[in-house]
Amino acid sequence: MPAEGFFAIARAEPDRPALVDPAEATSTFGELLDDADRVVAAFRSLGLAAGDTIAVALPNSRQFVVAYAAAIRAGLVFVPVNWHLTGPEIAYIVENSEAKLLVSHERFAPALAVAGAALDPSRRFAVGAVEGYRPFEELLAGDTSEQQETVPGGLVMFYTSGTTGRPKGVRKRITLPPDAPIGLATGIGVPVPAADDGTALVGGPLYHGNPLAAMAMALDAGQRLVLMERWTPEGFLRLVERYRVTNAVMVPTMFHRLLALPDEVRLAADVSSLRRVMHGGAPCPIDTKRRMIEWLGPILVEGYSSTEGAGTLVTSEEWLARPGTVGRPSPGVTLKILDDDGHECPTGTPGRVFVSQALWQFEYLGDEEKTRANRVGDLFTVGDIGYVDDEGYLFLCDRVADVIVSGGVNIYPAEVEGVLLEHPAVGDAAVVGAPNDEWGEEVRAVVEPRAGVAADDALAADIIRFCRDRLAHYKCPVAVDFVDSLGRDPNGKLRKQVLRDRYWAGRTRRI
Repeated sequence: MPAEGFFAIARAEPDRPALVDPAEATSTFGELLDDADRVVAAFRSLGLAAGDTIAVALPNSRQFVVAYAAAIRAGLVFVPVNWHLTGPEIAYIVENSEAKLLVSHERFAPALAVAGAALDPSRRFAVGAVEGYRPFEELLAGDTSEQQETVPGGLVMFYTSGTTGRPKGVRKRITLPPDAPIGLATGIGVPVPAADDGTALVGGPLYHGNPLAAMAMALDAGQRLVLMERWTPEGFLRLVERYRVTNAVMVPTMFHRLLALPDEVRLAADVSSLRRVMHGGAPCPIDTKRRMIEWLGPILVEGYSSTEGAGTLVTSEEWLARPGTVGRPSPGVTLKILDDDGHECPTGTPGRVFVSQALWQFEYLGDEEKTRANRVGDLFTVGDIGYVDDEGYLFLCDRVADVIVSGGVNIYPAEVEGVLLEHPAVGDAAVVGAPNDEWGEEVRAVVEPRAGVAADDALAADIIRFCRDRLAHYKCPVAVDFVDSLGRDPNGKLRKQVLRDRYWAGRTRRI
């Protein structure tokens, strides 16, 4: 079967298994395409034209997959919305993106009263019953009897996380032919996969770039897609074994939780079907990744990228030879490490990581100043700090905004967090800079203990001793603060600005 993408496969092999949704109901490629065509017809009956924008705040579900395929086929701009946001936050994205239609779910009804207030009620849809929203089923009733106009493929516009200030829409400038593979619309920069009879499991929320790209590219390859709505380590192992999953996309938090399972649970699971596990989205501690490779074999592939564009890739074999690297540039990508004056840093010297826009151009929607601020020529940065070795492998240090400056010395929290996560009593950890009148900032650890572990002064002292045995003392936390939960989102992201604000209330921060 040629690797022509979802639309071509659905026409050629309509009975091919395509989707296992979170309730474990199944759909074929033909069934998904039939529903997508009906939704395309409904979009057009509502007056939506190619180039218009729709916003979708849906959990991982069949409806999400159908809405996505329909939007791309109709030539629309698809904005996946983080449904953890409040009503005003969703409303901001709907209005800022100039969305002409919103699709959501009754689960988020309290937020939806505000989220869609700026839209005509005829263009608000929800799965389930929500006052002021039309049932999603009405979109599935679109009349496909008339020949549908052929238009260029649609695109995805992701919104940045908004850790400082309002989130910005990242608008890619790409022109795709009609019925192009749906993975290309994400702009993530991964080539269309070859045809594959495997099964892909996606457990991260589809409003994030990597899970959405993984979903789309699995269907482009003709794979069966297994969707999880709420990822758990036990659920992951059960689905891998039941559906003989060959490909999975994960984040380091998922690794950490799998490794925390009792050995008699984790090692009893049959994971022999796995052929490739992609991970990214956050730094992966060296010990965690090494243990995952020892368990699963050298099948881990790490990708470093951003909402804005592609970056690097590294195989398990390459990583084992250079522990900690995130790899070399992906095909078509140029990578440079630049200092504050825009000069290229020598090998081994940290600086800001810049990558090229060779694969596509992008802009921050409605923010020319931010668009210009992250550019040096044809290169852009998202504020990460790193260095390259003499073979061109990239090693990340941290984000510019997260670096702690204590006594004029830069301390990279990610390095300290990697050590903290090796402590047997630590379930999760974050490191931030807190105010210090003498040094400017001091290193503070915010720790989520493992279940059943007493969070007391003795544990805090032991954690600090653990760090001092492994790190230079100036990098080590001066104190450990315990929390019930760090509040990571389902894709492992952590808003460090929220943690920092606890320490800097009433004080002037350097950033």
